[in-house]
Amino acid sequence: MTLRSVTIEGVQRCARAARCFAALALVAFALGACSLFDKDTVAPEEPADKLYNEGLYLLNTKKDAKGAAKKFEEVDRQHPYSEWARKALIMSAFAYYQAGAYDDCVNTARRYVTLHPGSPDAAYAQFLIGSSHFDQIPEISRDQDRTEKAVQSLEEVVRKYPNSEYAVAAKRKIEMARDQLAGKEMDIGRQLQNTRNYAGAINRFKVVVTRYQRTRHVEEALLRLTEVYMALGIVEEAQTSAAVLGHNFPDSRWYKDAYALMQSKGVEPNENKGHWISQAFTKLASGKF
Repeated sequence: MTLRSVTIEGVQRCARAARCFAALALVAFALGACSLFDKDTVAPEEPADKLYNEGLYLLNTKKDAKGAAKKFEEVDRQHPYSEWARKALIMSAFAYYQAGAYDDCVNTARRYVTLHPGSPDAAYAQFLIGSSHFDQIPEISRDQDRTEKAVQSLEEVVRKYPNSEYAVAAKRKIEMARDQLAGKEMDIGRQLQNTRNYAGAINRFKVVVTRYQRTRHVEEALLRLTEVYMALGIVEEAQTSAAVLGHNFPDSRWYKDAYALMQSKGVEPNENKGHWISQAFTKLASGKF
Protein backbone atom coordinates (compact mmCIF):
# COMPACT_ATOMS: atom_id res chain seq x y z
CA MET A 1 0.00 0.00 0.00
CA THR A 2 2.78 2.38 0.81
CA LEU A 3 4.61 1.79 -2.46
CA ARG A 4 1.39 2.21 -4.41
CA SER A 5 0.59 5.52 -2.64
CA VAL A 6 4.02 6.89 -3.34
CA THR A 7 3.73 5.91 -6.98
CA ILE A 8 0.35 7.64 -7.38
CA GLU A 9 1.60 10.80 -5.69
CA GLY A 10 4.64 10.84 -7.94
CA VAL A 11 2.50 10.49 -11.02
CA GLN A 12 0.28 13.33 -9.87
CA ARG A 13 3.28 15.61 -9.25
CA CYS A 14 4.64 14.80 -12.68
CA ALA A 15 1.27 15.58 -14.25
CA ARG A 16 1.11 18.93 -12.50
CA ALA A 17 4.67 19.73 -13.59
CA ALA A 18 3.82 18.79 -17.17
CA ARG A 19 0.79 21.05 -17.15
CA CYS A 20 2.89 23.98 -15.82
CA PHE A 21 5.55 23.39 -18.44
CA ALA A 22 2.94 23.29 -21.17
CA ALA A 23 1.41 26.56 -19.93
CA LEU A 24 4.80 28.27 -19.83
CA ALA A 25 5.58 27.00 -23.29
CA LEU A 26 2.28 28.36 -24.56
CA VAL A 27 3.00 31.80 -23.03
CA ALA A 28 6.49 31.81 -24.52
CA PHE A 29 5.10 30.90 -27.90
CA ALA A 30 2.47 33.61 -27.67
CA LEU A 31 5.07 36.23 -26.75
CA GLY A 32 7.26 35.13 -29.60
CA ALA A 33 4.34 35.29 -31.98
CA CYS A 34 3.48 38.83 -30.80
CA SER A 35 7.07 39.86 -31.32
CA LEU A 36 7.05 38.51 -34.84
CA PHE A 37 3.67 40.17 -35.50
CA ASP A 38 4.92 43.57 -34.24
CA LYS A 39 7.91 43.37 -36.53
CA ASP A 40 5.66 42.61 -39.45
CA THR A 41 3.35 45.61 -38.71
CA VAL A 42 6.11 48.28 -38.51
CA ALA A 43 5.59 50.51 -41.50
CA PRO A 44 8.55 50.40 -43.85
CA GLU A 45 10.31 53.65 -44.64
CA GLU A 46 8.86 55.35 -47.70
CA PRO A 47 10.88 57.36 -50.23
CA ALA A 48 11.06 61.04 -49.36
CA ASP A 49 9.88 62.23 -52.76
CA LYS A 50 6.86 59.91 -52.58
CA LEU A 51 5.81 61.30 -49.20
CA TYR A 52 6.38 64.86 -50.38
CA ASN A 53 4.29 64.40 -53.53
CA GLU A 54 1.53 62.76 -51.50
CA GLY A 55 1.52 65.88 -49.35
CA LEU A 56 1.19 68.06 -52.44
CA TYR A 57 -1.65 65.89 -53.69
CA LEU A 58 -3.54 66.24 -50.41
CA LEU A 59 -2.96 69.98 -50.37
CA ASN A 60 -3.70 70.88 -53.98
CA THR A 61 -6.13 68.20 -55.16
CA LYS A 62 -7.89 66.95 -52.06
CA LYS A 63 -7.84 70.35 -50.33
CA ASP A 64 -6.90 68.55 -47.13
CA ALA A 65 -4.43 71.05 -45.68
CA LYS A 66 -4.08 69.41 -42.28
CA GLY A 67 -3.59 65.98 -43.83
CA ALA A 68 -0.97 67.47 -46.14
CA ALA A 69 0.85 69.03 -43.19
CA LYS A 70 1.01 65.66 -41.46
CA LYS A 71 2.34 64.04 -44.61
CA PHE A 72 5.05 66.70 -44.94
CA GLU A 73 5.97 66.15 -41.31
CA GLU A 74 6.41 62.46 -42.09
CA VAL A 75 9.11 63.39 -44.60
CA ASP A 76 11.05 65.09 -41.81
CA ARG A 77 10.48 62.16 -39.45
CA GLN A 78 11.63 59.48 -41.86
CA HIS A 79 14.31 61.48 -43.69
CA PRO A 80 15.73 64.05 -41.26
CA TYR A 81 18.49 66.40 -42.40
CA SER A 82 17.70 65.72 -46.06
CA GLU A 83 16.89 68.38 -48.62
CA TRP A 84 13.43 66.85 -48.88
CA ALA A 85 12.98 67.39 -45.16
CA ARG A 86 13.85 71.09 -45.51
CA LYS A 87 11.37 71.55 -48.35
CA ALA A 88 8.70 69.58 -46.52
CA LEU A 89 9.12 71.69 -43.37
CA ILE A 90 8.25 74.96 -45.09
CA MET A 91 5.38 73.26 -46.92
CA SER A 92 4.09 71.94 -43.61
CA ALA A 93 4.04 75.49 -42.21
CA PHE A 94 2.20 76.70 -45.30
CA ALA A 95 -0.33 73.86 -45.09
CA TYR A 96 -1.04 74.64 -41.44
CA TYR A 97 -1.57 78.29 -42.39
CA GLN A 98 -3.99 77.28 -45.13
CA ALA A 99 -5.87 75.14 -42.62
CA GLY A 100 -6.15 78.04 -40.17
CA ALA A 101 -4.07 76.10 -37.64
CA TYR A 102 -2.13 79.24 -36.78
CA ASP A 103 -0.32 78.03 -33.66
CA ASP A 104 0.96 74.96 -35.53
CA CYS A 105 2.00 77.20 -38.40
CA VAL A 106 3.92 79.55 -36.09
CA ASN A 107 5.71 76.68 -34.35
CA THR A 108 6.65 74.98 -37.61
CA ALA A 109 7.77 78.20 -39.29
CA ARG A 110 9.87 79.16 -36.28
CA ARG A 111 11.55 75.78 -36.43
CA TYR A 112 12.31 76.39 -40.09
CA VAL A 113 13.85 79.80 -39.43
CA THR A 114 15.96 78.32 -36.63
CA LEU A 115 17.21 75.38 -38.69
CA HIS A 116 17.59 77.16 -42.04
CA PRO A 117 18.17 80.89 -41.42
CA GLY A 118 20.10 81.31 -44.66
CA SER A 119 17.61 79.50 -46.85
CA PRO A 120 15.77 81.35 -49.64
CA ASP A 121 12.53 80.31 -47.93
CA ALA A 122 13.47 81.77 -44.53
CA ALA A 123 11.84 85.08 -45.44
CA TYR A 124 8.61 83.30 -46.31
CA ALA A 125 8.70 81.32 -43.06
CA GLN A 126 9.04 84.55 -41.09
CA PHE A 127 6.23 86.09 -43.16
CA LEU A 128 4.00 83.12 -42.28
CA ILE A 129 4.66 83.75 -38.59
CA GLY A 130 3.61 87.38 -38.90
CA SER A 131 0.63 86.54 -41.09
CA SER A 132 -0.60 83.93 -38.62
CA HIS A 133 -0.67 86.56 -35.87
CA PHE A 134 -2.12 89.15 -38.26
CA ASP A 135 -5.04 86.92 -39.24
CA GLN A 136 -5.97 86.60 -35.57
CA ILE A 137 -6.14 90.34 -34.83
CA PRO A 138 -9.22 90.81 -32.64
CA GLU A 139 -11.78 93.59 -32.65
CA ILE A 140 -10.74 96.94 -31.24
CA SER A 141 -12.40 96.45 -27.84
CA ARG A 142 -10.34 93.36 -27.01
CA ASP A 143 -6.73 92.88 -25.94
CA GLN A 144 -4.34 93.58 -28.80
CA ASP A 145 -1.54 91.18 -27.88
CA ARG A 146 -1.91 89.37 -31.21
CA THR A 147 -1.65 92.69 -33.02
CA GLU A 148 1.59 93.52 -31.22
CA LYS A 149 2.98 90.10 -32.13
CA ALA A 150 1.96 90.60 -35.75
CA VAL A 151 3.81 93.92 -35.92
CA GLN A 152 6.94 92.50 -34.30
CA SER A 153 7.02 89.41 -36.52
CA LEU A 154 6.36 91.32 -39.73
CA GLU A 155 8.98 93.93 -38.84
CA GLU A 156 11.44 91.03 -38.68
CA VAL A 157 10.66 90.30 -42.32
CA VAL A 158 11.40 93.89 -43.31
CA ARG A 159 14.53 94.10 -41.15
CA LYS A 160 16.11 90.74 -42.00
CA TYR A 161 14.88 90.31 -45.57
CA PRO A 162 14.41 93.85 -46.95
CA ASN A 163 14.96 92.76 -50.55
CA SER A 164 12.63 89.79 -50.46
CA GLU A 165 9.29 89.73 -52.23
CA TYR A 166 7.59 89.45 -48.86
CA ALA A 167 8.93 92.72 -47.45
CA VAL A 168 6.40 94.82 -49.38
CA ALA A 169 3.47 92.69 -48.24
CA ALA A 170 4.79 92.76 -44.69
CA LYS A 171 4.89 96.57 -44.72
CA ARG A 172 1.25 96.75 -45.81
CA LYS A 173 0.20 94.45 -43.01
CA ILE A 174 2.30 96.41 -40.51
CA GLU A 175 0.46 99.60 -41.47
CA MET A 176 -2.91 97.94 -40.92
CA ALA A 177 -1.82 96.43 -37.62
CA ARG A 178 -0.44 99.75 -36.38
CA ASP A 179 -3.70 101.42 -37.34
CA GLN A 180 -5.45 98.85 -35.16
CA LEU A 181 -3.14 99.62 -32.23
CA ALA A 182 -3.75 103.34 -32.66
CA GLY A 183 -7.48 102.68 -32.73
CA LYS A 184 -7.20 100.83 -29.44
CA GLU A 185 -5.43 103.82 -27.84
CA MET A 186 -8.13 106.14 -29.17
CA ASP A 187 -10.89 103.92 -27.83
CA ILE A 188 -9.41 103.98 -24.33
CA GLY A 189 -8.61 107.69 -24.58
CA ARG A 190 -12.20 108.60 -25.49
CA GLN A 191 -13.51 106.57 -22.57
CA LEU A 192 -11.15 108.37 -20.20
CA GLN A 193 -12.11 111.74 -21.67
CA ASN A 194 -15.80 110.99 -21.22
CA THR A 195 -15.22 110.18 -17.54
CA ARG A 196 -13.15 113.38 -17.17
CA ASN A 197 -9.96 111.48 -16.48
CA TYR A 198 -8.15 114.09 -18.55
CA ALA A 199 -4.61 113.16 -17.55
CA GLY A 200 -5.18 109.55 -18.58
CA ALA A 201 -6.82 110.65 -21.82
CA ILE A 202 -3.90 112.94 -22.71
CA ASN A 203 -1.47 110.05 -22.23
CA ARG A 204 -3.45 107.84 -24.62
CA PHE A 205 -3.81 110.52 -27.30
CA LYS A 206 -0.12 111.34 -26.91
CA VAL A 207 0.76 107.75 -27.78
CA VAL A 208 -1.16 108.08 -31.04
CA VAL A 209 0.50 111.40 -31.90
CA THR A 210 4.04 110.25 -31.12
CA ARG A 211 3.97 106.58 -32.15
CA TYR A 212 1.20 106.23 -34.74
CA GLN A 213 1.40 109.45 -36.73
CA ARG A 214 1.05 107.65 -40.06
CA THR A 215 -2.32 106.16 -39.13
CA ARG A 216 -5.74 107.60 -39.83
CA HIS A 217 -6.33 108.15 -36.12
CA VAL A 218 -3.79 110.93 -35.62
CA GLU A 219 -6.15 113.66 -36.83
CA GLU A 220 -8.79 112.79 -34.26
CA ALA A 221 -6.11 112.45 -31.57
CA LEU A 222 -5.07 116.08 -32.18
CA LEU A 223 -8.68 117.23 -31.93
CA ARG A 224 -9.19 115.33 -28.68
CA LEU A 225 -6.02 116.84 -27.25
CA THR A 226 -7.39 120.26 -28.15
CA GLU A 227 -10.66 119.46 -26.35
CA VAL A 228 -8.96 118.06 -23.25
CA TYR A 229 -6.52 120.94 -22.92
CA MET A 230 -9.35 123.42 -23.26
CA ALA A 231 -11.36 121.52 -20.62
CA LEU A 232 -8.37 121.82 -18.30
CA GLY A 233 -8.00 125.53 -19.11
CA ILE A 234 -4.55 125.04 -20.65
CA VAL A 235 -5.25 127.28 -23.61
CA GLU A 236 -1.73 127.49 -25.06
CA GLU A 237 -1.51 123.69 -25.28
CA ALA A 238 -4.89 123.58 -26.99
CA GLN A 239 -3.85 126.28 -29.46
CA THR A 240 -0.73 124.32 -30.41
CA SER A 241 -2.65 121.09 -30.90
CA ALA A 242 -5.21 122.81 -33.10
CA ALA A 243 -2.52 124.63 -35.08
CA VAL A 244 -0.55 121.43 -35.76
CA LEU A 245 -3.78 119.75 -36.84
CA GLY A 246 -4.60 122.59 -39.22
CA HIS A 247 -1.06 122.77 -40.61
CA ASN A 248 -0.81 119.06 -41.40
CA PHE A 249 -4.45 118.28 -42.20
CA PRO A 250 -6.07 121.54 -43.32
CA ASP A 251 -9.03 119.84 -45.02
CA SER A 252 -9.75 117.46 -42.16
CA ARG A 253 -13.20 117.48 -40.58
CA TRP A 254 -11.42 117.13 -37.25
CA TYR A 255 -9.65 120.44 -37.87
CA LYS A 256 -12.97 122.13 -38.56
CA ASP A 257 -14.20 120.99 -35.14
CA ALA A 258 -10.96 122.11 -33.47
CA TYR A 259 -11.12 125.53 -35.14
CA ALA A 260 -14.77 125.96 -34.14
CA LEU A 261 -13.83 125.16 -30.55
CA MET A 262 -11.05 127.75 -30.62
CA GLN A 263 -13.41 130.42 -31.95
CA SER A 264 -16.05 129.60 -29.33
CA LYS A 265 -13.45 130.40 -26.68
CA GLY A 266 -12.33 133.59 -28.43
CA VAL A 267 -8.87 132.33 -29.39
CA GLU A 268 -7.07 131.21 -32.55
CA PRO A 269 -4.84 128.19 -33.26
CA ASN A 270 -1.27 129.18 -32.53
CA GLU A 271 1.64 126.74 -32.70
CA ASN A 272 4.35 126.71 -30.05
CA LYS A 273 7.35 125.29 -31.92
CA GLY A 274 8.89 124.01 -28.71
CA HIS A 275 5.84 121.98 -27.68
CA TRP A 276 6.07 118.18 -27.80
CA ILE A 277 3.25 118.02 -30.35
CA SER A 278 5.05 120.38 -32.70
CA GLN A 279 8.34 118.53 -32.16
CA ALA A 280 6.71 115.19 -32.95
CA PHE A 281 5.53 116.41 -36.33
CA THR A 282 8.88 118.03 -37.03
CA LYS A 283 10.44 114.58 -36.66
CA LEU A 284 7.81 113.11 -38.96
CA ALA A 285 8.57 115.71 -41.64
CA SER A 286 12.30 115.01 -41.34
CA GLY A 287 11.77 111.29 -41.85
CA LYS A 288 12.89 110.25 -38.36
CA PHE A 289 9.67 108.32 -37.84
